[in-house]
Amino acid sequence: QVQLVESGGGLVQSGGSLRLSCVSSETISKIDAMGWFRQTPGNQREQVASITRGGITNYLDSVKGRFTISRDNARNTVYLQMDNLKPEDTAVYYCNAGLWNPPTTYWGQGTQVTVSS
Repeated sequence: QVQLVESGGGLVQSGGSLRLSCVSSETISKIDAMGWFRQTPGNQREQVASITRGGITNYLDSVKGRFTISRDNARNTVYLQMDNLKPEDTAVYYCNAGLWNPPTTYWGQGTQVTVSS
């Protein structure tokens, strides 16, 4: 069982920045992929960014060039640096940990990000 705890959400003006953190109870070097998802009311959760154990990253098109995902294995923490935030980035952001064999997914409790115009 992997427990994930997010922090760093809040209210920011358009064009501002936030950094989300996700601390894992499991050594993240043993986790195949970690990522950040977001969800707004009435919509499905969408993947914003991911990073594999080997360091390969992937981003949602709408956040490319503005968001950066990174991992600190020594701190068992994954970060999402969000710059040039836009009102449409407003959502609850969830940390995700994925194991590939067997396929297993873990979720954090979510952190609210609100971007005002």
